[in-house]
Amino acid sequence: MENKIKDLMQRIEAMKASNEQEIEELRVRLLGKKGEVTALFEEFRTVPPEMKKLFGQKLNGLKTAAQAKIEELKNSVGKQVSSSSKTDLTMPGVPYLTGSRHPISITRNEIISIFSKSGYSVVEGPEIEDDWHVFGALNFPPEHPARDMQDTFFVTSGDNPVLLRTHTSSVQVRAMEKLPLPIRIICPGRVFRNEAISARAHCIFHQVEGLYIDEGVSFADMKQAILLFAQEMFGKDAKIRMRPSYFPFTEPSAEVDVSCNICKGKGCNICKGTGWLEIMGCGMVDPNVLEASGIDSRKYSGFAFGMGVERIAMLKWQVKDLREYFENDLRFLSEFETAI
Repeated sequence: MENKIKDLMQRIEAMKASNEQEIEELRVRLLGKKGEVTALFEEFRTVPPEMKKLFGQKLNGLKTAAQAKIEELKNSVGKQVSSSSKTDLTMPGVPYLTGSRHPISITRNEIISIFSKSGYSVVEGPEIEDDWHVFGALNFPPEHPARDMQDTFFVTSGDNPVLLRTHTSSVQVRAMEKLPLPIRIICPGRVFRNEAISARAHCIFHQVEGLYIDEGVSFADMKQAILLFAQEMFGKDAKIRMRPSYFPFTEPSAEVDVSCNICKGKGCNICKGTGWLEIMGCGMVDPNVLEASGIDSRKYSGFAFGMGVERIAMLKWQVKDLREYFENDLRFLSEFETAI
């Protein structure tokens, strides 16, 4: 038995392997249920009692040597695989794909930047509002037919129900209630209306509304502010026109059109041959709205305006389907990487 142990130890020390499969075959041959080391342990049972201590130590040493050799071969093969899979530094690098700002964010930030130059501060408010701030304080009596203009998502019912705001004018009301006069603010934010989703409408959209209240504010001041915005947004040659309109919270009220920046006012399919594109509504703040927020309408006057961010973005980049802003299609969004 001593010679068997010595012979097997020599063979273990000389063993080599080039891959993991060969190493596993060696492990089974040595340490498996029918392996050579295992067979010697079976034979150990026949050793005379006085020789068991000597041969037991030698067998344990043999088993330890076999296990150590297997681990040595595994480490050696692992290093070879690691070395062969090292990165080739001569290969060109893989570029990291970078994202871009959403076109709505780009347009919103540009609108804010333009009005900030004229001293307007940004004010935001809650998207979940009460009836008073969305309707009541803005001259919408409970049975007023103008409420039919807003298809509202109601959360609760009652005398002052909770709802999803239909416009950011609610932020203007909160500003008039809390801010000191004069007030010169813009209110960007997301609004909600219960409308069928189509290429021209969506139940979620974004607005930027503006409010200026001070002594002696006139319609001419409002017209000049809107003209400066149009020229900053659509080019220095942009012109505006105002058409009479109706809003419960302003009097007089107007719709604002800008000259088509595609055909330069000559008429095209974008402006439907008119040479004009509608961009916002505006008007002088109704005295009832001022009084509802605790502002003396005999001393102060003001104007307000509101525009849809999606509408401005559609005109700026000729996007024909409003739904594309909400679908997160990377092919569509990647077109705005250079517009930041």
